[in-house]
Amino acid sequence: MFYKGFSPYEISMLKVAVNGYGTIGRRVARAVSLQDDMQVVGVIKARPDYIARMLTDRFRLYAPDQERLKVFEQNGLHVEGDLSNLLDEAEVVIDCTPEGQGEKNRPVYLKSGVRAVFQGGEESSIADASFNAYANYDQSSGKSMVRVVSCNTTGLARTLSPLRDSLGLKRVNATLVRRATDQNDSSKGPINAIEPSLGFPSHHAPDLRTVLGDIDVESVAIKVPTTLMHVHSVEALLEKPASREDILSEWSGFRRILEISGKDGRKSTAQVMDMAREMGRDRSDLYEIAVWKESVHVNGNTLRYIQAIHQESDVVPENVDALRSMFEVADRETSINRTDSKLEIGRK
Repeated sequence: MFYKGFSPYEISMLKVAVNGYGTIGRRVARAVSLQDDMQVVGVIKARPDYIARMLTDRFRLYAPDQERLKVFEQNGLHVEGDLSNLLDEAEVVIDCTPEGQGEKNRPVYLKSGVRAVFQGGEESSIADASFNAYANYDQSSGKSMVRVVSCNTTGLARTLSPLRDSLGLKRVNATLVRRATDQNDSSKGPINAIEPSLGFPSHHAPDLRTVLGDIDVESVAIKVPTTLMHVHSVEALLEKPASREDILSEWSGFRRILEISGKDGRKSTAQVMDMAREMGRDRSDLYEIAVWKESVHVNGNTLRYIQAIHQESDVVPENVDALRSMFEVADRETSINRTDSKLEIGRK
């Protein structure tokens, strides 16, 4: 199969299509547009809603197919074409469509010869490799189909991979307290209930192993009626003994891990997201994984800590880095530095 693209280090401006302009897609499109080595050639939107009307000031709008193209035009929205037209202009597509739709889109991408990045809602079998920038950047090098792991898996991989590399990991046990839905979604629940996953492990454990490697991982997820963030309680058995100070020192070298303290008022996800608003980020996004310093506890080789995940945005920088790995245009450190700089990650 021939894929559009260039030899390593020959890309000056990578042409990127974004299929799906929902919670993740709109953030990914903006992040890509900020990079100096890639451009958004167009985005696919499924419905002519208020979001579609607003995005035309930022990006070229395309419809999924000819039938829906007509619906857009009937609603007074100019559309450049459909998915096939957009793929003719792109070298890679970032698929941000609803869970399961990516699998349906995959044959279209293969036929067009365009490389593709999928999101964590898809099964890992959809891609040649699963991706996390800290955990396994090089494994996506030169690949044609790559999957960025889910927001929860991204959060776990971010904080665990530096410890895997420096101290070694024998076992991980994670309890995930999950938000019910995103802030703009009023159709999902639970409303007045706590809903646990009833199987062990939850799907997050095998997902984490796709980027972290062959490590013993157990996980359980509990869904609660909030829209702000996820919270993880993590227990990790290290191969080497370490102190609390060793752990905090290790994390301090990684910009996408943000150490916070409840002593200054950041005791809950409400305050963490308020902090993100005060940081002046686009859409008040928090790309970093926030770890409460007071929660970090080490007993021998056993580490425990609690972290918060902004599910709407933590995978955004990973999508950008995945592109550079796939096209082999930057090594891990260079790509992460460039992405972090453009998104102001690590800026206090």
